[in-house]
Amino acid sequence: MRLSLAAGVVMLLLKGGAYFITGSSAILSDAAESVVHLIAVGFAAYSLRLSHKPADEDHLYGHAKIGFFSAGFEGAMIVAAALYIIYTAISKWLGGLELHHLGAGTALTAVAALINGALGWYLIRTGRNRKSLIIEANGHHVLTDCWTSLGVLVGLSLAMLTGWLAWDPIFALLAAANILVSGVRLMRASFRGLMDTAEPETHRKLLEILDRESARHAIRHHGLRHRNVGDAHWVEVHLLFPRDLRIQDAHRIATEVEQTIEDSLQPRAYVTSHLECIEDHDEAHARHPH
Repeated sequence: MRLSLAAGVVMLLLKGGAYFITGSSAILSDAAESVVHLIAVGFAAYSLRLSHKPADEDHLYGHAKIGFFSAGFEGAMIVAAALYIIYTAISKWLGGLELHHLGAGTALTAVAALINGALGWYLIRTGRNRKSLIIEANGHHVLTDCWTSLGVLVGLSLAMLTGWLAWDPIFALLAAANILVSGVRLMRASFRGLMDTAEPETHRKLLEILDRESARHAIRHHGLRHRNVGDAHWVEVHLLFPRDLRIQDAHRIATEVEQTIEDSLQPRAYVTSHLECIEDHDEAHARHPH
């Protein structure tokens, strides 16, 4: 995150300088995205530090869910940048286009695009390897910044080659549309995490494990619930055992099932099982439906 923050400062200086010498609305939109990026990275860095704090009396499940909030904040910042880019491009187009020193501005933008492309790839790869939504979301943001710069480069190149300055705002609008989609995706992922939306692939895998282990131990299961808290999965399930099985044997089997699940989910899982009797299960739940 410190690397991302330092790179963000460099990007802002490069793009600010490019806009100062060219007056390009596309470059201005690119620079505006970098301002938003710096704000988002600062919040992401704070979120990353908070997510590693252990559980305490006020947060019994830890602090990792801040990752979803951070991704949503970053997505919202991307959307805000896209809307500003659209406004600026249209305003400059309607107000009259005037560009200067396109060669130097294009060179500075190209350097920024190369740095952001390499950094974005590194952050996304690191985030996926470390199972960190915060770092991965930041990587996607950096990569959208790279795509914005590439769009700006194409627009400036066409403007230099054809002499038609309208290429500049056109590609600014195209870049805005691209990063708008990226921002909405991040916000959607954040919303799903904060609302504990079930992950179909995780649910399928859990059912496979429980069905296999239930058949192996001649037991049954029901009441499966699970959620992603950012850095782990919390899983709850009811395990049904024969009446004549000793409690110590039932507990041993339940512990084995829990361990199998914990060893099968990434990045990690915490499993809680509730032991029940097969024979009077329906009757017990009929008396106490809640």
